[in-house]
Amino acid sequence: MVVTARALAPGGGPAAPAAPPPARGSAWSEGVEQLRRAATTEPGKLRIIGAGLAAVVLLFGLVTVWEISDRAAAADDVVSRSQPLSADAASIYRSLADADTASSSGFLAGAQEPHEVRQRYEKDIANASRLLVSAASNAGAGDSSRKEIALLGEQLPRYTGLIEQARATNRQGLPLGGAYLRYANEQMSTVLLPAAQRLYEAETGRLYTDYDDARSWPLAALAAGVLALAALGWAQRRNYHRTNRVFNHGLVAATAASMVVLLWLAVGQGVARAGLSEARSDGQESLKVLNDARIASLQARANENLTLISRGAVLADDKKSDKYDVDFTANMKQLDDGLARALRLADDDSGRTPVSRAASGVTQWKQRHAAARESDLKGDYEGALPQVIGDADHKDSSGASFDTVDASLELAVAHEQKEFTRAARDGLGALGGLVTGAAALAVVGAAAALLGIGRRLSEYR
Repeated sequence: MVVTARALAPGGGPAAPAAPPPARGSAWSEGVEQLRRAATTEPGKLRIIGAGLAAVVLLFGLVTVWEISDRAAAADDVVSRSQPLSADAASIYRSLADADTASSSGFLAGAQEPHEVRQRYEKDIANASRLLVSAASNAGAGDSSRKEIALLGEQLPRYTGLIEQARATNRQGLPLGGAYLRYANEQMSTVLLPAAQRLYEAETGRLYTDYDDARSWPLAALAAGVLALAALGWAQRRNYHRTNRVFNHGLVAATAASMVVLLWLAVGQGVARAGLSEARSDGQESLKVLNDARIASLQARANENLTLISRGAVLADDKKSDKYDVDFTANMKQLDDGLARALRLADDDSGRTPVSRAASGVTQWKQRHAAARESDLKGDYEGALPQVIGDADHKDSSGASFDTVDASLELAVAHEQKEFTRAARDGLGALGGLVTGAAALAVVGAAAALLGIGRRLSEYR
């Protein structure tokens, strides 16, 4: 029989089993533990601080580049795309209204339409057609403007066809020509001009959207800049308490670079906002009022002509008054109100002078129209006609007064357009170079922060 020996513990008892060796962790957990231990040392903390500072400064630069790029693009759209498109839409409306006015003026002149009137009509139609093609090429897919452009492109040839029928019939001395002209005017006032108005409103709405996008403050970039400066300030304060050194050249350089970007950002956006606000208040708002006034004057002139052409055949809603004379009165009220607003918005003599001249022309126009209307109501059509269309020299007629009003408003529009362009370009110029400068300074600031922390790390080697 075999007896197995068993180890005895001191005192004669059985010995305790040996403890197993400690379990070895995974490579990942060991690496994390080493990093944790390293992070508790001063060199480890400095490495983390350096990486954090570089990341915050770069983040500031990245957000600045992103937000300012969007605002610069919106400001550029205001100057080069949306405002020109809004102006083109207003020109389409104005050209159509002027064509309608010219066609009625030529009709009143008799069978032989004056060459300059015919030329004015053809120029208006050609200008409207050209601008419609340009608007169609710039309208986005699904854009509400595209629907109006398509409607205008479809209805404009129908209008010109009616005008040609009216002319041909008028040359034959047939009264049916007046009916064709009235129907053409109805198409213009109920289909073409409302579509042109909706197109203008859509393009102006897009312009104001671009305004708002360009003027909005880059809040994320400003917040990131404040955060970067706070982080750099904290790091320098920590460095001072541990080393008793006032300045760390790298951290000071990083702070300076971040401060320059933040100030450039705030001042640049502030100047851009001021320029764009001036462009909107002193330029675009005046342009809108002047365009509306000019359109009202064109419609008033067309209705004045049609009052003579219809000879009371078309009545207003009250079934007593002449429809075109009632519309003329409403148009002149709109014109008076528009000129009063334009005078209030004009901020210099170059803007006020042509508007004042237009207001004087309107006063004269009303007086001459009243005299012509009185002759017409007395049955003196032959006496009323020269008071409206003028004699061979086109003097002392309501038509001459209208020409004065139209020419003055054209000068006022041209002046305000220049004012808008100058102010908007100044606003856009304030953002020039900011994107490139912010990116470059952010890289410099991040590198300087790393170098500054690296200088401290070198003291531990």
